[in-house]
Amino acid sequence: MKKIGILTGGGDCPGLNAAIRAIVRKALRNKWVTIGIKNGWKGLIEGDMIPLTDHDVSGILPKGGTILGTSRTNPFKNEEDVGKLIKNIKKFGIDAIVAIGGEDTLGVALKLHKMGIPVVGLPKTIDNDLSGTDFTFGFDTAVSIVTEAIDRLHTTAESHQRVIVVEVMGRHAGWIATMAGIAGGADEILIPEKPFDIDEVCNNIKARYKIGKTFSIVVVSEGAKPRDWDKIVTQTKEVDEFGHVRLGGIGHLLGEEIKNRLGVDTRVTVLGHVQRGGTPTAYDRVLATRFGIAAIELIEKNEHGKMVALQGNKIVPVDLEHAVSKLKTVDMDLYKIAETFFGR
Repeated sequence: MKKIGILTGGGDCPGLNAAIRAIVRKALRNKWVTIGIKNGWKGLIEGDMIPLTDHDVSGILPKGGTILGTSRTNPFKNEEDVGKLIKNIKKFGIDAIVAIGGEDTLGVALKLHKMGIPVVGLPKTIDNDLSGTDFTFGFDTAVSIVTEAIDRLHTTAESHQRVIVVEVMGRHAGWIATMAGIAGGADEILIPEKPFDIDEVCNNIKARYKIGKTFSIVVVSEGAKPRDWDKIVTQTKEVDEFGHVRLGGIGHLLGEEIKNRLGVDTRVTVLGHVQRGGTPTAYDRVLATRFGIAAIELIEKNEHGKMVALQGNKIVPVDLEHAVSKLKTVDMDLYKIAETFFGR
C-alpha cells in the first residue's frame, strides 16, 4: 500500500482544494493512504502532517484557499532543513510526494527528484507563467475577478470623467493584465514584458479626450516599469526565501504622472490579494481536478520528476526541469490585439 504526501506551496490560489480532493479520491480508488503536509515545504521540514480521508475532502471543491495551508519556505536555504525533510519522508513512510505550486515550489520538487525522491508536480499559479502548460489553474478565476472589477470601475470612471489606474498582480508576466484588460475593455494595458513610455500612455489618453471620450481605464501589472527605468517598483527591500521582493506601487506612481501631466482627475485601485481569493471558477475546478487525477496516474506508472500539464485539451506529463526552466511570458500576438484599442 502506497502512502502519498500532498503539499501546497507559494501563494494561495483558487482550485487548490479541488486538486487536493481529486488526489485523495483517486488515491483511495487504489487503496492508497494520503497524508496532508501542512504549510508547504515547511510542514515536511517540521513533520507537521495530517491524514487525509474521504471525509476530510468532502465539500471542499468550491472553497478557495487551501485546507493544508501554505508558505514560501525554501528547504534548500540550508543543509539542516534538507536533512530534516528527508528524515521526515522516511519517518512518515511517504512513498511519493505531490507538490502543488508555481515556479518556486516546483523548483524545490525538481531538486528533490534529482536526489532520488519520487515527486510529481501540479501547476498552480494565478500568473499563468509556468512553461509546458497552456494554462495553470487559478488563472481563470483571477482573470474573471479582475474583469469584473474593470467592469465596475468603468461605470464610475465614465460618470466622473476620470482616469482610473488598476494595478493587478503579475511579477514577470502580464497574463492577468492582458487577458482581463482585453475582456474588460481597458484603454491601456501595461505589462512587464514591454517597458512602457509614460508620454505615450498620456498621449493615448489625451487622444481619447479629443474624440469626446472623457474617461480611461489603465490596467498595469505590478511588475511593469517605464522604459527608462532599470528597476521595478517595490513595496519593501525585504525578500522572501526565494529571493523575491514584494512588488506594488507602480499604479500610484503612474496615477500621479497622468494627473500631473494631463491635469485630469485620476484615481488608483490596487486589487491585490482579492485576485487570488474566494471561490474558483468552474473552469479552474475542472482543470485542478483533471490535474489531480493525472498526478496519481503518473505515480501509478512510476513516472516521477514530471509535472502534469494542459496542452490543447489534453492533460500530458512534462519534465519538471522544462516546467521551471523559464517563465512563460505573454504572447506578443495577443498583446497586439490589446494595442488595437489604445487611444481609441
